[in-house]
Amino acid sequence: MTIKEILAHLGGVFPMDEAVVEALPPGRTFVSVEHFGTSAWTITGRITALGPDNSEEYYFVKIAYGETGRIMLGGEYESSKVIYETMSDFIPEPFGYGKYHAPGPETYFYLSEFVDMDVTTPPDPAEFTSRLARLHKMSKSPTGKFGFAVQTCDGDRAHVVDWQDSWAVFYRNLFLGVCELDLKRNGPWPEYERAIDQVAWKVIPRLLDQLQADGRVLKPCIIHGDLWEGNMGINMETGDSLLFDAGSYFAHNEMELGHWRCEFSSVFRSEKYTKAYLSHYPAAEPSEEFNDRIRLYSLKGAINYSAGHPGSDLRKTAYNNMCFLCEKYAPIEGIDKYDPLIDPALTGASIVPHLADGLI
Repeated sequence: MTIKEILAHLGGVFPMDEAVVEALPPGRTFVSVEHFGTSAWTITGRITALGPDNSEEYYFVKIAYGETGRIMLGGEYESSKVIYETMSDFIPEPFGYGKYHAPGPETYFYLSEFVDMDVTTPPDPAEFTSRLARLHKMSKSPTGKFGFAVQTCDGDRAHVVDWQDSWAVFYRNLFLGVCELDLKRNGPWPEYERAIDQVAWKVIPRLLDQLQADGRVLKPCIIHGDLWEGNMGINMETGDSLLFDAGSYFAHNEMELGHWRCEFSSVFRSEKYTKAYLSHYPAAEPSEEFNDRIRLYSLKGAINYSAGHPGSDLRKTAYNNMCFLCEKYAPIEGIDKYDPLIDPALTGASIVPHLADGLI
């Protein structure tokens, strides 16, 4: 069942479990839980509890089902922990993750601090990108490699995040992973598959190998992993920008900006956000290939979205961008010519994510 169908079946009752109560910070007494917010992949709620001094406190909880739920929420918990440990004022504090005790469908939860956020006002470019660049700079990979300790997700689709010394190898594995999911959910397309193969084995090495060549050192940075305006807000109490719904891994920091080129990122696609970010964290060398790297990194977000929303036009966008990259860096016959007239980054075309699901 979809989340929308599950919510209808629940009839307005939040499916609470003792496992969540046990995950509350010590000295807290559970009072109540209510549905709060909407999500395409999880059921979300707000818990009211009493603190040690008997004052009311609030916590955010989300639940998901089955193996997908286990990976998705476990990955979010570990992602949020790394971000919080690096920069504690940039994400709500994570408190717990686990499995429901109750019999029935396998149910998993993620528990965090509840923060009252404005999720409709675009963040100030200078403030937000300064904080994002600070997160990237301050983070440190525990292995010195690219990857993550557990599998994480973008939506309900799992990332391939095995540790790699080479960023080019890591990104190729990540890219091919989302392509495999997309082909399973949307079916074959010979020209698209030919472009995928050429990008994976020719374009990626051409653009990314040199980031670690000739003595260059590329720092693995923690990234949010699914950063668009729908996964951040503004703390109503402090005015600071905040992240949530993280699906992280240690990556080239510019990877974070790949989503900003996609149709679902209509706010961050504005050039002022990228310019502001680069003022805090300059483009890697060769800097003249920065825009092409961002186009390459946008493929992951677009193809992943296509895998989660069969029939989406983002599949065509990704194919058109692959045609551009192949034409420029690794020409091949059997695919189409790049068409700037259908490039949303140039035309300004955008979408409202999850609109068809009624879960905005």
